[in-house]
Amino acid sequence: MGPDGIHPKLLKELSDVIAKPLTDLFNQSLLTGVVPEDWKLANVVPIYKKGSREESGNYRPVSLTSVVGKLMETMLKERIVEHLKTHRLQDQKQHGFTSGRSCQTNLIDFFDWVTKIIDTGGAVDIAYLDFSKAFDTVPHRRLINKLQSLSLDSNIVEWIRQWLSDRQQRVVVNGVYSAQGLVTSGVPQGSVLGPILFNIFISDIADGINGKVCLFADDTKICNRVDVPGGISQMTNDLGKLKKWSELWQLSFNVDKCKIMHLGRKNPRAEYRIFDTVLTSTSEERDLGVIISEDLRVSSQCNRAAGNAGRMLGCVGRGISSRKREVLMPLYRALVRPHLEYCVQYWRPYLQKDIDLLERVQRRATKMVYGLKEKSYQERLNDLNMYSLEKRRRTEEI
Repeated sequence: MGPDGIHPKLLKELSDVIAKPLTDLFNQSLLTGVVPEDWKLANVVPIYKKGSREESGNYRPVSLTSVVGKLMETMLKERIVEHLKTHRLQDQKQHGFTSGRSCQTNLIDFFDWVTKIIDTGGAVDIAYLDFSKAFDTVPHRRLINKLQSLSLDSNIVEWIRQWLSDRQQRVVVNGVYSAQGLVTSGVPQGSVLGPILFNIFISDIADGINGKVCLFADDTKICNRVDVPGGISQMTNDLGKLKKWSELWQLSFNVDKCKIMHLGRKNPRAEYRIFDTVLTSTSEERDLGVIISEDLRVSSQCNRAAGNAGRMLGCVGRGISSRKREVLMPLYRALVRPHLEYCVQYWRPYLQKDIDLLERVQRRATKMVYGLKEKSYQERLNDLNMYSLEKRRRTEEI
């Protein structure tokens, strides 16, 4: 629960009573630029990931903020989004935290450009760029300058300035609170406004870049055709411009995690640098959760998807004693099938061995249902009113 101690359900149940007082509060806060202290405080709850529980690095910090404050943020976000749409200020290269866009649209947009070149016998170099704690290091003053440059309502800009000033956070473990610490940079985690503020801050990163650029929040990739005269120089120049942007706006690259992938048979496999560090060449990269291979084949991604789905199905089978379809199938659809279909419109398998590998997981799942084990796969699908994964992929394409 956030620092105000209010559960969202309470606001919903009392909406008729508190709507007017909250409206007055929000209007007054926006007009005066006064932001309640609770709205600038976050409870940070460490969530265990894996490894030793004694190591702080094995926990993911989750920030819980004021529920009432997030209502105010939601209204301001709507006004900001409307302003960006009206004045055509939305970054068309950004696919993260953007209505109608997703990891899938990012991958399809980017690799449609890449494959058109590869299919004609060309060569492409892709730079995968990694920022160091991007969301936590956005400088507040520079962010406000960018908001002002968009000609947003001055009351909104001033409110955000006050909302970012003197922010505090504290760690909460088993109901015990740490001392509060001052937050001097970054967009607030756990907030409604944080993602759109970050998108605005990074929106001009591709200005002056000649190559193809795609972003998903801070995940940035850029590519250039390199089998033509000047192609390698253009890629080098683009990386230099990104370096200058990084220095100007104080958002640092984690150079050790930046990678280069060389695609195409005629690729000269050039060497590139950022901050005098040679970027590591890779033959395989995980891009927004999808494995991209140098040869653009999807077998590695199919193996990974089938493996993750199979392990999850095993957990379901061991954790649930019931074999009723009413129990198993909702769990399969919610926990297992998403692994097999995440961004699949981008990496749809075409080799029969890969198609069979994915289908094998669903075959196994349908066999687990009581009374269906001895039936054929198609009979099981008909009985459960399901399609094969291959048919689902074809249906989605249509």
